[in-house]
Amino acid sequence: MPRSAVVVEDDDALRRVISLVLRGDGFEVAEAATGAQGLALATDGPVDVVLLDLMLPDVPGVDVCRELRRRSTVPVVVVTARAGSRDVVEALEAGADDYVTKPFVAKVLTARVQAVLRRSTPQTEPLHDVELGDLVLRRGQGDVVVRGEPVPLTRTEQALLEELAGRPGQAVGRTELLRRVWGREWFGDDRVVDVHVHRLRRKLEQDPARPVHLLTVRGRGYRLAGDV
Repeated sequence: MPRSAVVVEDDDALRRVISLVLRGDGFEVAEAATGAQGLALATDGPVDVVLLDLMLPDVPGVDVCRELRRRSTVPVVVVTARAGSRDVVEALEAGADDYVTKPFVAKVLTARVQAVLRRSTPQTEPLHDVELGDLVLRRGQGDVVVRGEPVPLTRTEQALLEELAGRPGQAVGRTELLRRVWGREWFGDDRVVDVHVHRLRRKLEQDPARPVHLLTVRGRGYRLAGDV
């Protein structure tokens, strides 16, 4: 079945261009010119990916992303002219999975969208759960259980955590995580990894400032602690 996308962009011409690019790649596309419209479309039924502008006429795109993330784990790709690292980090902290800066090349946009969707593809082989003390990673299911309570993860958070779980006790560097989780098509600020690790710690750790599961290995990257 064709993939579905929601494009939230207030610039009519640019919205049409993005939609045309996605339709050319086989997507069914719904369009929204405001944050409220986009949020309604993105939560009204099954959607595979949302492309979201940050500068919208009614609600800031970052707020739309936060609200969408409260309701759904659908992948969100921010498409924005606000390329400053502060704006990018804010969008990622709000729950975005990836970002593309304007102006963009069509094949770059489709590559980033496809990379996000690959992280959303169900596993064809059964995967064993990973237990780390009070944390249980349900591999391929989109969540973890922490202290007996299920915690929903975005597709990117799940992919990042599974990548680390696949290297028990080993430190994995940012470059390797970018390649394995975000894909070879990635180019941009490697702090995208740090932001997602920070998001995971807020969800998984009792004290995110003093993590016991997801650890930083200075100068080398990140690792999961415990017997896996």
